[in-house]
Amino acid sequence: MGLLSIIRKIKRKEKEMRILMVGLDNSGKTTVVLKINGEDTSVISPTLGFNIKTLTYNNYSLNIWDVGGQKTIRSYWRNYFEQTDGLVWVVDSSDIRRMDDCRMVLHSLLKEERLSGASLLILANKQDIQGALKPEEITKLLNLEGLDRTRHWQLVGCSAYTGEGLLEGFDWLVQDIASRIYVLD
Repeated sequence: MGLLSIIRKIKRKEKEMRILMVGLDNSGKTTVVLKINGEDTSVISPTLGFNIKTLTYNNYSLNIWDVGGQKTIRSYWRNYFEQTDGLVWVVDSSDIRRMDDCRMVLHSLLKEERLSGASLLILANKQDIQGALKPEEITKLLNLEGLDRTRHWQLVGCSAYTGEGLLEGFDWLVQDIASRIYVLD
């Protein structure tokens, strides 16, 4: 019995998923985590390292690793790749001037071998802000249609501030991961 099958057996019993939440700084990652967990989102400061939240979602235990997005921290992201089941990439839909940066960092991240099997949820956040790019525009700007055909991905427009779209995104992510990991359930 290989290590991978042992890990799968353990995960199957505990119905546990490891989610890595990343994106450029100020995209709303921490707000997403707090909102989905029903916590106060009125005062949030930049994440200077990482936060881990464990929450129960649709009978699964989600371990969400919310990692800071500042340029100086991004080189440390690789320390969190191991055993990642789902990757949540949060985009600030209103920050049009950084879309090229956002695309380059995302595509660089997706080349990481340890993330190759992870389901990818792209949250086009801040849809409640006037002038924010629509999800279809972000799909084009991030060149998501050009992703490797084996990558499972979904882009969902949302607002971490109002909560709109978050459940839709997490429903897809959890279902997609479950369909790969818990095949025998």
